[in-house]
Amino acid sequence: MSPVFQPAKNVRVAVVGAGDFGRNHARVYRELAEADLVGIVDADPSRAARVAEEFSAQVFPDIESLAGSVDAVSLAVPTVEHARVGCALLELGLDVLVEKPMAASLAEADDLLAAASRTGRILQVGHLERFNPGIVAVMPALSRPLYFEVHRLGVFTPRSLDIDVVYDVMIHDLDILLALVNAPVTDIKAIGIPVLTEKVDIAHARLDFASGAVANVTASRVSTERVRKLRFFQQHEYISVDFARQDALRVRVVEPGPQPKFDFTTLPSEKEEPLRAELRAFVNSVRTRRAPLVDGAAGRRALELADQVMTGILEHGRRVQLGAFASLQANR
Repeated sequence: MSPVFQPAKNVRVAVVGAGDFGRNHARVYRELAEADLVGIVDADPSRAARVAEEFSAQVFPDIESLAGSVDAVSLAVPTVEHARVGCALLELGLDVLVEKPMAASLAEADDLLAAASRTGRILQVGHLERFNPGIVAVMPALSRPLYFEVHRLGVFTPRSLDIDVVYDVMIHDLDILLALVNAPVTDIKAIGIPVLTEKVDIAHARLDFASGAVANVTASRVSTERVRKLRFFQQHEYISVDFARQDALRVRVVEPGPQPKFDFTTLPSEKEEPLRAELRAFVNSVRTRRAPLVDGAAGRRALELADQVMTGILEHGRRVQLGAFASLQANR
């Protein structure tokens, strides 16, 4: 176990990976009063230089050169590199926030967890929608949610096309559902297809939980509109979260009967960019050594569920192909 880290007034941070995600991390760190953005690392030196210049940071040639200069790192490299680079950063004695999905496989996720445990470093996973004010507002109102409808639809962009939409988009909502229901998933039915890429671009899953809750989850990166909403029902009430508006509406039955009366209430919340809230929470975990809200174990659970959804999609695809083959043979 490493000695307890006592940072100076501000936590010194670096961003490893200066693509779209990494640039946004650098922007927010530059704005945070609790953090000092020190450096940028990227495999493309010109990209690293552009982001470093934009946010008044230093370019570091590699991750090894960060040791002693920074306390914590946001890791925003491609998913296939998360475990290799993340483990190396942890072994250097740095706390790490790794973008979602936390790794390319459960075995690699376990490598990250083991490295964090061995070195005594903070490991947070970038499920930033957990910090959306709408979700934050919902948590105190939870009782026993029984039915969920979740839609996360986006227009096509040439980003994160190295992974299926389940890992790119749906995993946000899988993580949130696991947090809201707090019960194991007992059954999954899923379907998904490629549309514009070789990966699955649109997917739907029905999840059954041990608590009796059921969730229908749809994710798309080929929609004509942008929709990010979660709705759920619990006894005598309905709650709707709009991730884009960052708010939550609660509708309660106050007088049941043939002509029921309803109470409409917007749950109290403070508007804040979820990435800012996420990075501020990470910096605070680094300072206090308290476990993050979305720690490595939570990231692994979301990844495991995403894997199970993808398995369901592949099994459904095989059944469809077998059915089509059988029909073709029967009609010969």
